[in-house]
Amino acid sequence: MIQRRSDSLLLQPCDVHPSQVGLQVIGVFNPAVAMLGDEYCMLARVAERPSELRAGWTPLPRWRSGTTEVDWIRDEDLTHVDARVVAMKNSGDLRLTSASHLQIFRSMNSGGERWEAVAALLPEGPWEEYGIEDPRITRIDNTYWITYVAVSRSGAATALMSSTDLLTFHRHGIIFPSENKDVVLFPDMIAGDFVALHRPNPNSHFCPPQIWLARSPDMIHWGRHEFVLGGVHAWEGDRVGSGTPPILCDEGWLTLYHGSTRSTSVGTVGCYSAGALLLDRDQPGRVLGRSSEPIMQPTTAFELNGFVPNVVFPTAMLDRGDELQVFYGAADACVASACFSKQSVLDSLQRKTSAEYYNEIT
Repeated sequence: MIQRRSDSLLLQPCDVHPSQVGLQVIGVFNPAVAMLGDEYCMLARVAERPSELRAGWTPLPRWRSGTTEVDWIRDEDLTHVDARVVAMKNSGDLRLTSASHLQIFRSMNSGGERWEAVAALLPEGPWEEYGIEDPRITRIDNTYWITYVAVSRSGAATALMSSTDLLTFHRHGIIFPSENKDVVLFPDMIAGDFVALHRPNPNSHFCPPQIWLARSPDMIHWGRHEFVLGGVHAWEGDRVGSGTPPILCDEGWLTLYHGSTRSTSVGTVGCYSAGALLLDRDQPGRVLGRSSEPIMQPTTAFELNGFVPNVVFPTAMLDRGDELQVFYGAADACVASACFSKQSVLDSLQRKTSAEYYNEIT
């Protein structure tokens, strides 16, 4: 790991009001962060579940027409996959134990440590029935583009919004269909194309988990997909996915990503850690370096304990010259930030050619 210059707990469930009566907030986490002039702006995922308890029954919330409805299912008819997910025994179909929306926060504090809630973004339509999750913000020219996960009975897809003020948003619909998430956008067009990193999540596991790259002429239609990275180390052997939108430094595009270990206990999730990835400036599908060991692992109490214990999940990174300010979700419960030396992150990378990295998974 790399030594953190600082870390701060920014938001926790008690700081957020439920979206409606009868719900309780169990997590505010996985934030997207951008600067709007001198002001920090954050879109954070807020997970809620019904506060009512019924012995022998499990409440499964879903959004419909701007409000949350609850399906009560007998415990004997469910298999608990982990704290986040259950499976219907009669069909194998999955449901979430909570439903998420996004809340907008602002901070004028110089370190982004005191936040004020200003508005909420609620799920809309059938593709967001089970909630909207895990936003990332990328500014391109004067437009802020927000990718986020839209969850429905058709699975987890990636949708797109845009804004010029981070208060009003225009939804553009699904851009990567199920099952695909952890989509981050590059802040500049490259060779005339918009570029994104994404995470296919196939049901058939022919190989370790992977991150891919795609290109688009208009931000809506994506193609020319290519492999970028595979989860070949133990700390990223179960899941791997993009974390922060890339920033451009002298050596190339620098981004953080997450990986998780395989759980050894039924009904639990493995440990989530963060690594770094350096991509070529002109050929962003070409890997110049990556982490062989995590640069960040759960160590603080709020990372080790929460709705899903042992999780750091980076989703935003601001370039502060020789320092990187990273915002992340902690234990699927809280928003936190940490600062790192940029040079220390770059120095930690294992340097290989893309062909060498690809050969690791074949």
